Amino acid sequence: MPKDILEERHNSISQTGAALDCDKASVAGAVSQRACVYCGARVVLNPIADAFHLVHGPIGCASYTWDIRGSLSAGSELFRQSFSTDLKERDIVFGGVDKLRAGLIEIAQIYQPPVIFVYATCVVGVIGDDVEAVAREIEKAYHLRVIVVKAPGFAGHKSQGYRLAGEALMNLLTPYKTDQKRRGLNILGDYNLAGEMWIIKNYFREIGIPVIASLTGDSGHADLIKAPTASLNVVQCAGSMTYLAKKMEEEFGIPWVKASFFGLEDTARALRETVDLLGTEAERRRCEALIERESNKVKTAISPYLPQLKGKKAAIFVGGGFKAISLIRQFKALGLTTVLVGAQTGQKEEYEVMANIASPGTVILDDANPSELETFMREKGADILVGGVKERPLAYKLGVAFCDHNHERQSPLAGFVGVENFTREINLTINSPVWSYVQAAGELA
Repeated sequence: MPKDILEERHNSISQTGAALDCDKASVAGAVSQRACVYCGARVVLNPIADAFHLVHGPIGCASYTWDIRGSLSAGSELFRQSFSTDLKERDIVFGGVDKLRAGLIEIAQIYQPPVIFVYATCVVGVIGDDVEAVAREIEKAYHLRVIVVKAPGFAGHKSQGYRLAGEALMNLLTPYKTDQKRRGLNILGDYNLAGEMWIIKNYFREIGIPVIASLTGDSGHADLIKAPTASLNVVQCAGSMTYLAKKMEEEFGIPWVKASFFGLEDTARALRETVDLLGTEAERRRCEALIERESNKVKTAISPYLPQLKGKKAAIFVGGGFKAISLIRQFKALGLTTVLVGAQTGQKEEYEVMANIASPGTVILDDANPSELETFMREKGADILVGGVKERPLAYKLGVAFCDHNHERQSPLAGFVGVENFTREINLTINSPVWSYVQAAGELA
């Protein structure tokens, strides 16, 4: 282990496939890449396009997560706006419930949304505003749903926010519980970044399997409340939606399956597994025809790039472990070797899979900090880093190519078309001549 790695972090880093410590509080002073509880809840719920999202806290909390995802909507654009009670020092001393009540009344009278999510952030968790009481008061007076998400950032980390978002969704869906099921599926954990939910829905539409609700990309209240009638939940982002999938199985009797639509191999597997669970023989034939047609198109499109990518080394640091697994497979199919892989919110079983499919000696780490990423990227000679907005400056500083696989991206990377986009972007950045100049400048400095 390199000497500049914190002692407390040694059990969260492995080069041998040994079990990692994960899903626990970040080490103080390590400048973790994780986001807070509130952020985890907000990014899951925010794509519900016709809901009203009110942040009860200082204005900084609202600005932190406002419009940070490239989620698209075919309907309402209300979710594109950010609303806050904007608590000041006086409110913190004397309480912020009056501001919250006034804000909710204004929302109910002007916007009349079907549901309001109220996010109680750190300050509210400290001063103890009775947010639930105000919510019930407004619900009774204006006959709409007001769902409180108690998400003070200090209560844990982003994974706890995912759980709170799941509880909020269960709060929304439970009144519509029914034993009457219909043939069709819900897609959980796709947020329609750059229109990816539409791509996945189109696959199932061509196969002939109805999609009842999407949680939460391109979703609205009227569609969401149909979710309890589905026969199957397909979970795309395991990190953010596994808790909800388990609760829906427990409360609504809906079985669930993990699925990844990143990469040729995983997209084909996701479609086949879903059709095996829910489809007819005719739908299986349509599924195979779709996979063959789209795979052939992709292979033809990416073949010119493969000689230029073969032998390159990739580093991966993304939000969830399930996505990281798909990226390892995708890089392997393109001829790249993954030399470093990690996630903000990975689980033990996901790290075990990474160890099994990655090349020997690959560094696997949970909840990395910039110092660790820099150390291992230099040690392993990574040519490209796949991550999110927080990792981009680090890659550029090191003179390493970068690919944004997080929520700000504008180009879809899911499904078969996503493989084309991903390969094209990887080639464009990794083979750019600029990196030789950046690295030369660094050596001179």
